Amino acid sequence: MKPPPDDPRWPAALGICARLRAAGHRALLAGGCVRDGILGVLPKDYDVATDARPEDVARLFRKCVGVGAAYGVQMVVLPEGSFEVTTFRSDGPYSDGRHPDYVEFRDEIADARRRDFTVNALFYDPVSNTVLDYVEGQQDMRDKRLRTVGNPKRRFAEDRLRLLRAVRFAARLGYTIDPDTARAIRETAPLVCWTSAERIRDEIVKMLTEGHAREAFASLDELGLLEHVLPEVARMKGVEQPPAFHPEGDVFQHTLGMLGLMNNPSPEFAMAVLLHDVGKPQTQTFTDRIRFNYHDKAGAALAKNLCERLRFSNASTEHIVNLVLNHMRLDAAPSMRPCRLKRFVREPWFPDLVELCRLDCLASHGALDTIEWVERYLVEMPPDALKPPPLIRGDDLIEMGYTPGPLFSTILRAVEDEQLEGRLRDRGEAWAFVRARWPRQDSSEAL
Repeated sequence: MKPPPDDPRWPAALGICARLRAAGHRALLAGGCVRDGILGVLPKDYDVATDARPEDVARLFRKCVGVGAAYGVQMVVLPEGSFEVTTFRSDGPYSDGRHPDYVEFRDEIADARRRDFTVNALFYDPVSNTVLDYVEGQQDMRDKRLRTVGNPKRRFAEDRLRLLRAVRFAARLGYTIDPDTARAIRETAPLVCWTSAERIRDEIVKMLTEGHAREAFASLDELGLLEHVLPEVARMKGVEQPPAFHPEGDVFQHTLGMLGLMNNPSPEFAMAVLLHDVGKPQTQTFTDRIRFNYHDKAGAALAKNLCERLRFSNASTEHIVNLVLNHMRLDAAPSMRPCRLKRFVREPWFPDLVELCRLDCLASHGALDTIEWVERYLVEMPPDALKPPPLIRGDDLIEMGYTPGPLFSTILRAVEDEQLEGRLRDRGEAWAFVRARWPRQDSSEAL
């Protein structure tokens, strides 16, 4: 295992181990950071495993938070970051399918054997500079194989989220899932529904954003998990599309193609890619050709329900739903009235919409004419022309003698439309426009 270059967390983690050793305890780096270090990948975090009891760990470090003291877990907080320090343990039964009913503090061998996958059950001894492997994890890494530690059904029964974690790790690492492990996933797939919505959401988001989304979702489908965690997406399988526009195949294959084209996506963008055509199964018709009329609106409703089910934040849900709802609208951009187009392109989610539509085209017919037109428009249009300072405000209407009320928004919207169209250029023209369209003697009637 080689130290990662220029990562201040590495010496900090070694310092934690050194302090524990100085107090007479055994201390090793553990889990994913060891795996990533062997692979030459920058670890997302550094975990330490030790024979020190939680209370001993708390006494040794000035800032220490007991995030799971009952399970032997303390969080040591240093300027370089937060580090989980876990006491070597074995686990009792998992009655709730997530947490052990009790733990017994043991040695590192027992600790390795209670972990989920062999590649996550490795230790690194910084004193001897050696990797300690009690479960053949290094051989699995050489074979590019993901395998549970011990009996796979038992591992998945302990924590049902491991069903999804197996898919995510295999896709992220480019590994094949061991046949016995894959068989157990298929046989226990329905149990994943017993996992909390928030934990499922977090795994789905990681699959979408860690760089191997296409492989992950193809595996979710092949292993029988997709229909349980995302039935709306599973229903896209086998939904035929018109070959002239979608030579790549059905809706699910099209979506997989888009997932494979994403580059460092945000969670909201990635979810929108996954769900942009989720309304097609229920809107498919066969007339002159296969059509999906209003699938954008149907998809937006399904996306909203799905995001609420998985406990996405309101802001994230709104962003995702807007992308799904508007992904067919971009085609009309070149023919839009200037005021409508300018309002459209200044929406906060519009850059994501352009990229979503680019991937949509690239994963189907490949024609990017509209995307290129929109990009030219954005380059050529000065920012002040997209959202110019208002020519009049509510205070101006009061000064003109209008009574505040619902009519104000109608007037201000109409003035901005004319301004965006280029027909009103200054304050005087705006005042004249308002007086001509809404004479003051009629304003009370309009209210």
